[in-house]
Amino acid sequence: MSMTVSNLGEWLLQPFHDGLRGMDRSLGGRVALPLMLLAVFASWWIYVPLHELFHAWGCLLAGGTVTKLEIDEAYGAAWLAQYFPYIVPGSEYAGRLSGFDTGGSDAIYLSTVFFPYLLTLFPGIPALLYASRQGNALLFGAAIPWAYAPFLSLTGDFYEMGSILVSRLVSPWWPEAIDRWRADDVPLLVETLFGATGNGSAADIAGIATGVLLGVLGAFLTYDLGARLARRLIKPIAAP
Repeated sequence: MSMTVSNLGEWLLQPFHDGLRGMDRSLGGRVALPLMLLAVFASWWIYVPLHELFHAWGCLLAGGTVTKLEIDEAYGAAWLAQYFPYIVPGSEYAGRLSGFDTGGSDAIYLSTVFFPYLLTLFPGIPALLYASRQGNALLFGAAIPWAYAPFLSLTGDFYEMGSILVSRLVSPWWPEAIDRWRADDVPLLVETLFGATGNGSAADIAGIATGVLLGVLGAFLTYDLGARLARRLIKPIAAP
């Protein structure tokens, strides 16, 4: 029993251990930290619009339709809009797929939400672990947004995926769950349901909490899959 708990603890801490180990190995010398931070910001600027485009492409490839993809102008939305007609410059978020149709298919919906995290599986986590192995501050910093995106999206995309699953599970008994629990912004959802004008219930609390837990599990599973893939693909990572 204790061994099982120990293994679970190691599994849950793996992403954080990988990050700390990478920083320890990469931050030698005076310029290493500035280089790493510069790489983080530059990589984030590239990752954000690509992440949003992957949402759109995940929907389209699965058979859905896309009509509106909002991207903040700071991420080159005006330039991207010249090539992708569904991109609209300007957003309350860094980016958001606000106009898409899954035709009522949860499979298409899940594909739409998860597709950007293929970038976590590759190149994100393999690059992170390779950079850690090599002590490369520039590459390590560049890999951080891609590798840790699932944990940055626990109250966004990963909650949304969890809410798709739990709302579908209970919909035969409570069809309203699909409209009430599915969202890409947990704080906003909680405010809507439990704010001054809301009508949230104990069932809503249970549904949202379950969606959050499923999302957290999904984020750790995604990271674990990426780490396993990295150790198969890159020999320096597999070496003792």
